[in-house]
Amino acid sequence: MLRILKNLKKTWVSLLVIIILLCVQASTDLTLPDYTSKIVNVGIQQGGIETESPEAIRESQMEKILLLSDDKEEILNSYTLISKDTLSKEEYEEKVEIYPELANQNIYLKKEGLSKKQEEDLDSSMGKLMAITYALSSNEGMTEAQGQMMNLDTMKKAMEEKLSQMSDSIITQSAIAAVKEEYKNIGMDTDKIQSNYIAKTGLQMVGIASITLTAAVLIMLLSSRVAAALGKTLREKVFEKVLSFSIKEFNEFSTASLITRTTNDVQQIQMLLTMLFRVVVYAPIIGIGGFLRVLRNGNTSMAWIIGLAIVCILFIVITLFIISMPKFQKLQKLIDKLNLVSREILTGLPVIRAFNTERREEERFQESNKDLMKANIFVNRAMSIMMPAIMFVMNGIMLLIIWTGGHSVDQGIMQVGDMMAFIQYTMQIVMSFLMISIISIMLPRAQVSAKRIMEVIESNPSIKDSENLKTIDESKKGYVEFRDVSFRYPDADKEMIEDITFTAEPGKTTAIIGSTGAGKSTIVNLIPRFYDVTGGELLIDGVNVKDLAQKDLRSRIGFVPQRGVLFFGTIESNIKYGNPDLSDEKMIEAARIAQATEFIESKPKKYKEEIAQGGSNVSGGQKQRLSIARAIAKDPEIFVFDDSFSALDLKTDRNLREALKEKTANKTVIIVAQRISTILNADQIIVLDEGKIVGKGTHKELMENCETYRQIALSQLSEDELNN
Repeated sequence: MLRILKNLKKTWVSLLVIIILLCVQASTDLTLPDYTSKIVNVGIQQGGIETESPEAIRESQMEKILLLSDDKEEILNSYTLISKDTLSKEEYEEKVEIYPELANQNIYLKKEGLSKKQEEDLDSSMGKLMAITYALSSNEGMTEAQGQMMNLDTMKKAMEEKLSQMSDSIITQSAIAAVKEEYKNIGMDTDKIQSNYIAKTGLQMVGIASITLTAAVLIMLLSSRVAAALGKTLREKVFEKVLSFSIKEFNEFSTASLITRTTNDVQQIQMLLTMLFRVVVYAPIIGIGGFLRVLRNGNTSMAWIIGLAIVCILFIVITLFIISMPKFQKLQKLIDKLNLVSREILTGLPVIRAFNTERREEERFQESNKDLMKANIFVNRAMSIMMPAIMFVMNGIMLLIIWTGGHSVDQGIMQVGDMMAFIQYTMQIVMSFLMISIISIMLPRAQVSAKRIMEVIESNPSIKDSENLKTIDESKKGYVEFRDVSFRYPDADKEMIEDITFTAEPGKTTAIIGSTGAGKSTIVNLIPRFYDVTGGELLIDGVNVKDLAQKDLRSRIGFVPQRGVLFFGTIESNIKYGNPDLSDEKMIEAARIAQATEFIESKPKKYKEEIAQGGSNVSGGQKQRLSIARAIAKDPEIFVFDDSFSALDLKTDRNLREALKEKTANKTVIIVAQRISTILNADQIIVLDEGKIVGKGTHKELMENCETYRQIALSQLSEDELNN
């Protein structure tokens, strides 16, 4: 998998941006639960009052606090006393509107610009003092004080002892209640304070959520682009490698498997990559960050619940992983098999219909289809269990948090907002582990796909260019020389051809004939180096084909295969396939030589007539003639016709050979043929039998001294026809 990810080098800028955005998203996601806690704790329970030290306090109330305080100077240094005399008329009118009690007595206002530490120290000292004065001012407090006839110090000591038995949460709530009561006594609008706080915090949450949303959208966009870019790169590499394959590699991988590897396997990698960076970067930040925030907020008493949730999630995922993993590994092979069967059926449809075996092939397809369906259903059923099971765990964990947290809230150890924040953090931590678990399930299938892709990309073609390439010998231009050549197909038991020695010269036609399976096509497939000889030497232009660049070698050869192959496009694009810059005049000339002008001119669009995929809208003879025209249009120095005239009638065959003779006057022509009439006038005829040369010479010479050739000839033509 790491070897696949090395192909992401070109998109490193996008990857860096994704990582930064993931950090931003994780940070904002971890911030939102705190704001939820603030809205519940401060906005609702505390009426929007954030601090235990009041922003404004009456002078009379401040005097009571100072009587109870041991640090009067610190408190006074944090406040400013305002009165009608210290303010201008405009300032006074403005302040009275906010603090109506200022009309009756002086007000202390908290100074602006206090440091965070000063704020914390002031809250610490003022909080208890506000709670004590509030308790003393209440009816219950005054009754108790009057009943016991205590002095100020005694009352302070009694109240501190009572407060020491309370939790910090209850003390804070008592202080906040005292501050709120003080604001009411001053005449401040406490409802407005509450609504302003909730509105402000809500807007902050909206802003943070907007940042999260923007980051998430950009991450998905960039991740999709990066994944698509990787898919494009992998498909290009696979395709480029396949273009360098010899027939040996095609036999090893199979066409159906190569198609699956280029499409479905690459798609699996893309799907994984789209989520991979979110898990690798985002999930750990959320998981670790959420746990640290839980500890920072002092909710350690319920930390065990998070551990329990993680254990339950991992148990579910690991169990499903063990059950589903074997099926994941089989899925790609089953897709290969289905593609193979489908390709065979579609390609051989005429034969299937001719032999009336549609039902048998349908059953064969159904069997492969059913195997793939069963594997997919098994995996999907296993995966469908995961989400309900995980939701059950998450809801159970939520109930456990509410149950445990409810007792803590009742005891004053925790506030409701803190419990809600704990629920959110727990869900975030659980989801991060869930994301990692999902990737761990996707990873095996992607790993299999990555391995299959790399098998193609890293495969070494059996036929490749030599490191020490040579230049052609101009004095032997056009010569094709076989010197004791032998060849064995991969994994074959014996040599297909052996001791093949002959030379094809420019300006002459060399024909190869023999019974079926004698090795005729094998010999001509060695010329463009579709296979490498396993013994002896094959020279083109005086140089061993292994020492020539494949591109250079094949540019010198016009090869017409045994089965004509046309590409989707037009007649013009197919003829010009090997020479796109060919003029229209030369294209028409090539078609004339190939005896194709008659049927081309009869088409409505002539040379612009469309050719269907595989040439399915033209006959076999027309397809073969266009294939020959394509080779002629290339104007190579060597022509190789691998039984290319078999689909032509005798008249067309004769006319084509006569026209071709003029075109190839100074070219090397090698013809593989089944029909004697095609090669009667060849300058040299090679007769093969069971992979060996049993005769070599002209038609007349072979009729006299090669019994194999004579038998082939007499099986097709009479003595008189052969002599004429």
